[in-house]
Amino acid sequence: MSVFLLACVLLPLLGFLLIFFSPDNEHRIAAISLWLTRLKGVAVLGLLTFWAASGFENYEYQWWVLYEHDDYQFPVLFFLDRVGAAYLFVVWTVFSAIVKYCRVYLHRETGYKRFFQAIFGFAFGLNLIVLAGSIDMLFAGWEIVGISSFLLIAFYRHRPQPVRNALRAYTIYRFCDVGLLMGTWMSHLLFHDSQNFSRLLAMFENQTIPPTGYAALSLLSWLIILAASGKSAQFPFCFWLPRAMEGPTPSSAIFYGALSIHLGVFLLLRTLPIWSYNVLPRLIVLSIGVLTVFVASLAEKTQSNIKGQIAYASIAQVGIMFVELALGLEGLVLLHFMGNAFLRCYQLLVSPSIVAHLLRVAGNVNSDFYIKNNEKLTFLPPSIRDSLPEVLQNTLYVFALQEGQLELLVRKILWEPLKKLGNQINALSLWVKWVTAIGLLTIVVMGPTGAGGMDKTYLAMPVSLAMALVSLSAFSNKHSPFQVWHGITSSSVLAGVAVWLMAPHAGADVMLFLSGIVPSWLLGLVALRMLLRNADFAAAPFVYRAFAETRPGWSLILFLGFLGLAGFPITPAFLGEDLLLSHASSQHPWFALPIMVSFVINGIAAASIFLRLCMGRPVELRQANC
Repeated sequence: MSVFLLACVLLPLLGFLLIFFSPDNEHRIAAISLWLTRLKGVAVLGLLTFWAASGFENYEYQWWVLYEHDDYQFPVLFFLDRVGAAYLFVVWTVFSAIVKYCRVYLHRETGYKRFFQAIFGFAFGLNLIVLAGSIDMLFAGWEIVGISSFLLIAFYRHRPQPVRNALRAYTIYRFCDVGLLMGTWMSHLLFHDSQNFSRLLAMFENQTIPPTGYAALSLLSWLIILAASGKSAQFPFCFWLPRAMEGPTPSSAIFYGALSIHLGVFLLLRTLPIWSYNVLPRLIVLSIGVLTVFVASLAEKTQSNIKGQIAYASIAQVGIMFVELALGLEGLVLLHFMGNAFLRCYQLLVSPSIVAHLLRVAGNVNSDFYIKNNEKLTFLPPSIRDSLPEVLQNTLYVFALQEGQLELLVRKILWEPLKKLGNQINALSLWVKWVTAIGLLTIVVMGPTGAGGMDKTYLAMPVSLAMALVSLSAFSNKHSPFQVWHGITSSSVLAGVAVWLMAPHAGADVMLFLSGIVPSWLLGLVALRMLLRNADFAAAPFVYRAFAETRPGWSLILFLGFLGLAGFPITPAFLGEDLLLSHASSQHPWFALPIMVSFVINGIAAASIFLRLCMGRPVELRQANC
């Protein structure tokens, strides 16, 4: 059974690697994709067969321990129950259909190889989430799915709108990752060695007194709900999903119609013992679901394209799943998920042929053909909207067209305050920045023992404040990629120094974190110097440079540097982030918040620079079209 489980997780990763190192040949890529999909089907069916033969009992398997130091342990742990089994079956079915569909649909597409790399990476991350045995493993898969979405939304990189929408979706992902990051940190803080999903189920089972305080459980529940709402495009984050449809239709089907949009529901199902223990989190989930259904149902009526209508229909259905979860109908949620996933996948795959189909139908009838017109189709009953006063009808129509102004609301609350503060920091004179840097260096030299009896906690506070300010400066800087790159690295180094000042025994873990940050910084710095060797970025910072097409090798190196600085699970920085948060929270729990916010902002800043440099239309193509 463990062999089949590992095959389910590792076969998509093997597919990604084989396609990455294979030549850009459609026939070979299609053959690799097809055979690995078949092997994955054998692994999934074999795993589910053995699981059923065992009596559908929860199955936990620890492969190996990735890192262990003192009381901290990161095991590569997998867990299978009825929730994971349902998601695993749907993932395999939808992924197999998409692979077979894309072998023909993307014929002669210039990004054929790039597309299959992205969807196999997505499948690896998704299987990691579904079979994760701990919240740490789940977060690793969560990050892989997020970066795969980022790449597929910007698949048509010659057009600026998909690139902008990719950054918009990634920004929402990163902001909502604060909830999952803090949830991971709190699970270590509250449950210690029992943060595995199987142990959590046992801790909360048949207990009238929770294993920790109600206030701590409520805070952890709100963080989980935040992460789930952002990933599933629930209120108030409904606006990003229709814009993510800029990618190829098959990626829209597998990501935003069938699988990725339901990951928020999966997170709530997996952490059900935590957030369902109290009434207040249930009311929050219920309210989010009801508000989402209201906004998405209205916005769907005013969409001018088929994919936008399907996107809002899927958002509304997930909102109903949130309501079902709040009411304790977990079994119904699984059935609802499976039905909605298959339906939306089918709708999105046939959406390119809908117009042609309607034209054929119109040509075959002998009278006037109306798609929807209540004046002609008199047999349709009047809708609720028709019974409302005309003023209210118009108000609802404008509200639906503007999608409830949710994007403006989120921008005003999250984006603009950070941008304004970052611009004010960038406007400071150079000598102020140098004086501040020298002062911080003095604090570090003083060391964790303090000077004159000063508590080391007070030494860490100004360093953590500088860390946050440097992150905001990089976040708001659009004129110098080098300053952004150095700012992100400096912020990460300051985070490590602040933790070391607060917890001197954490020196080894800080060095582990920096061993992922510093090489990524150097890698990206070399790539930036090669890409911008003869270019003046400050003269035109908002022009996309298209280096991914003109200089693909250096663009790939810059991308790897971006992943390393963002804490993606390919360098020790991923483990280091978790370790820094653990050490910070063990001293003062409040100290973890600025570190987490800085990590999130750094990832957005690095993504923005990567998109501006590597996406867009090459200059020679722009000149040819003029």
